[in-house]
Amino acid sequence: MQNPNLNPSATSPELPPIPRQQLHDTVVDHLRRFIVEGALEAGRKLNERELCETLGISRTPLREALKVLASEGLIEISPNRGASVSKMSEAELRETFELMSGLEAFSGELACERITAAEIAEIKALHYAMLACRAQNDLAGYYSRNQAIHDKINEAARNSALRQTYIAVNRRLQALRFRSNFETAKWDRAIHEHGEMLAALDARDGKRLAAILRQHLLAKRDAVLRIGDTPSVQDTGN
Repeated sequence: MQNPNLNPSATSPELPPIPRQQLHDTVVDHLRRFIVEGALEAGRKLNERELCETLGISRTPLREALKVLASEGLIEISPNRGASVSKMSEAELRETFELMSGLEAFSGELACERITAAEIAEIKALHYAMLACRAQNDLAGYYSRNQAIHDKINEAARNSALRQTYIAVNRRLQALRFRSNFETAKWDRAIHEHGEMLAALDARDGKRLAAILRQHLLAKRDAVLRIGDTPSVQDTGN
């Protein structure tokens, strides 16, 4: 059963005041984070008054932010029913993870051809920070660094068309990627796979990195499906 009260503080740190000049982008970022970390569950109808009070804003910037998130596929807006967090069917989940596994694999292959030593050093620093978060059981901190690693590999591919597609597809999967680490064994296995990714990057072994990334994403898909009662996946009745 969904909690009728929004309580982002349960999964997110206290929000700082929002500078007026950065209001639009900051509201979008906060709402996206609420969705990813589960403070706003998939399928939940959004209460504008409640969100405005939580964020300390008026309805105009909130509605503008909701339109941005709707364009990203994270929010559904109905003329007569208002806004709700998007929910993926099992078929959509399977297909989108399959697509993402291909995008990640291609990113890795190109990155091994084009990445610089400085970029690899940045990824290694993120990896060690990610390990520290795992040791502290800090899932939110772990996830942000995990995603930064994947993002930097994609950036290192230096392919703008791939970059745009990657960002669009990944936004739809972020909440599910976050939830895939709810299984402790899956979380620890993912860390091992990240170590293998670093080794492949160091060796500039594009085929190896592509294979690791493809399997890494498909393992996330399988973990989400095993959870079974996740609110991020719609029961199709099949």
